[in-house]
Amino acid sequence: MSLAIISPGRDASVWVENFKKLAPEVEIQVYPEINEPEKVKAVALWNHPKGILSDFKNLKLICSMGAGVDHILSDTTIAEDIPITRIVDDKLTISMTNYVVMSVLNYHRQIQRYQEDQKNRIWDMSNPEVPVTVGILGVGELGGDIADKLINLRFNVIGFGNSAKENLSYEYYFGDEIQKFLSKINILVCMLPLTPETEGILNLEFFKKCQKGTYLINVARGKHLIEEDLLKALDEGYISGAMLDVFQKEPLPVEHPFWERNEITITPHIASVTNPKAAAPQIIENYHLINKSQPFINQINRKRGY
Repeated sequence: MSLAIISPGRDASVWVENFKKLAPEVEIQVYPEINEPEKVKAVALWNHPKGILSDFKNLKLICSMGAGVDHILSDTTIAEDIPITRIVDDKLTISMTNYVVMSVLNYHRQIQRYQEDQKNRIWDMSNPEVPVTVGILGVGELGGDIADKLINLRFNVIGFGNSAKENLSYEYYFGDEIQKFLSKINILVCMLPLTPETEGILNLEFFKKCQKGTYLINVARGKHLIEEDLLKALDEGYISGAMLDVFQKEPLPVEHPFWERNEITITPHIASVTNPKAAAPQIIENYHLINKSQPFINQINRKRGY
C-alpha cells in the first residue's frame, strides 16, 4: 500500500523528505505522477482537484496537510465513510494567536494612524489608545487560545459559538444570541470553521448588526466574507477597518479594490503556516493505524465540518 500527496502548486519535496525520515518503508506517490492509484490507501491533501479521489478505489484515509478541512469537505464526490483527519500543532496555534494579538494591538494603539502622521510630520499626542472589547467568533482550539492570551494582556474578551460551553474565563454567547454578542464588541475576530452554514456569514446584514465602527480581523477563510459587502460596510460606517489574511481568490488579484482601501490591511495568507516537520508525524501515525482497530488522531466530525 502507498501514501499519495496531492497539493497542486506546492513543493511536495519537503513533505516527502519528512515522511521518508519517519517511515522509509512507506511508498509515496506525488501528484500528478501517481502511476499506481490502486495501491493508494491514504492521501495527504491540500486544494486537490475535485473528483480526483475517485481514482483511488482502495482509499481508507484522507489527511489534510493543514488545520483546515473545508478544501476536502467541499468535494462532494468523496465517499462519506472515509475518515478525514487534520493537523493540530502548537506552532500553528502560536502563530495564529500572535497574528491576532498583533492585529488587536495595532488597532488599539492606532499604529496605522501614527504611520500616516509620520509621513505627514504630524506630532499628535491626543487619544493614543482606542478602548476595545474583542469578540471572537468561534472559540475552538485556536479561538480559545487567542481569547486566553488577550485576557492575559488585560483586554476585555467575549466569545461566540454554535453551542453552549462551560467553565470559560470570559463572557460567552451562542446560538441565536449573535445580536447580544455583536452589541458588546468593537473588534470582531473571525475564527469560524468554513461550513455551508458559515460560508458568507460576514455580509452586509451581519455588519449592520455590529456596533458602528467595529474593526474586522479575518484569519479564518476567505469564503466567510462577502467582499463587496465589506466595501459597502466601510462606506456606510458599520465597519471602520479590517485586517485580512484570507480572501475569496488567492493570490488577491491585482485589480481587486481592497488594494486601494486605506482602511484595509492585507497579508498574503501567512497568519499560520503548516510546518511539514511537525505535521508529518501525525500523518504517518495515522497511516500506520489504517489496518488497526484504533481511532485516528485528530479525526474530524464530518457532520459538524471540523
